[in-house]
Amino acid sequence: MALPVRDQLRYWGIAAIVFVLLLWLLGDVLLPFVIGGAIAYFLDPVADRLEKLGLSRVAATGIITVVGVLGFVLMILMVVPALITQMLDLVDVLPSLFKELRAFIEKQFPSLLDRESNTHQMLVSFGETLKSKTGDVLQTVLSSVGSAINLLVLLVIVPVVAVYMLLDWDRMIAKIGDLLPRDHAPTIKRLAREIDDVLASFVRGMGTVCLILGTYYAVALMIVGLQFGLIVGFIAGLVTFIPYLGALIGGTLAIGLALFQFWGDWAHVALVAAIFMVGQVTEGNFLTPKLVGHSVGLHPVWLLLALSVFGALFGFVGMLIAVPVAAAIGVLARFGTTQYLSSRLYTGLDGSAQDNE
Repeated sequence: MALPVRDQLRYWGIAAIVFVLLLWLLGDVLLPFVIGGAIAYFLDPVADRLEKLGLSRVAATGIITVVGVLGFVLMILMVVPALITQMLDLVDVLPSLFKELRAFIEKQFPSLLDRESNTHQMLVSFGETLKSKTGDVLQTVLSSVGSAINLLVLLVIVPVVAVYMLLDWDRMIAKIGDLLPRDHAPTIKRLAREIDDVLASFVRGMGTVCLILGTYYAVALMIVGLQFGLIVGFIAGLVTFIPYLGALIGGTLAIGLALFQFWGDWAHVALVAAIFMVGQVTEGNFLTPKLVGHSVGLHPVWLLLALSVFGALFGFVGMLIAVPVAAAIGVLARFGTTQYLSSRLYTGLDGSAQDNE
């Protein structure tokens, strides 16, 4: 005989509260394991594909590990140093860029800098904010990264966790399935499959889209000669998972930098703008429909809310789990809506929905 619904809600509620408390208290400790688990989840379809080709799970995991290590080493040697250099150079040049903007406005629109005008006050306020906040933001990022993430530990623990979880992924899933409450196991497994479909479409699909667009933006901007093309492409690709935001942020930053670097050479400025237009057309008409699909069910506003809430509550770990949790909540909300529409609360005592209009 199954437990009463009230008792089940009590036990599941206690389990959820304990999980949230552990995540809140042990967020920094759990970070390498969350990242390792995410990598294993991302690579599990690759391992399954290799197994279908006749390889054992151990051999498939070994091949993936070797390729992953080689790719990571190449990225460290070729991309990361240039990325860090451009980021530091961009931070250093921001004050001078603002001075050049002020000089340009003084020359072209002198009336805007009238000390009594609102525009002048706004520009002065923006300049002071930029000067004071740039250092504060960098210091906060560096201190939080330094306190929450021990880079050496990450480099050691994350690959080990990812390899072991990838090796045992199918066995872990089967074991978890065996531990599910028997009365609810079919429903839970069905919901888990739906959540996995959403995550597979969004995380794996959008991850590939972000990588492709980020690489395209970085390479194209460097080809046209933009000074900070690599960092702009990295930023644009990183936030591409939120529709239009990647192109908006990256395009604004790139065009702004191009105006300072190529002022008067409108052909180069137009090329920079065209790069982002081509990227948007390619993403909207080819990449996202092919790699992600249209039925993922994760609205951009819902993603922003999840990232903000989980980032504020649990820090960097919260931002990592925000998308999976948002996907799970979305699936559960649709399931709850379906249950509600077939319940007496909606249909009434006669069992049929009433049209009250």
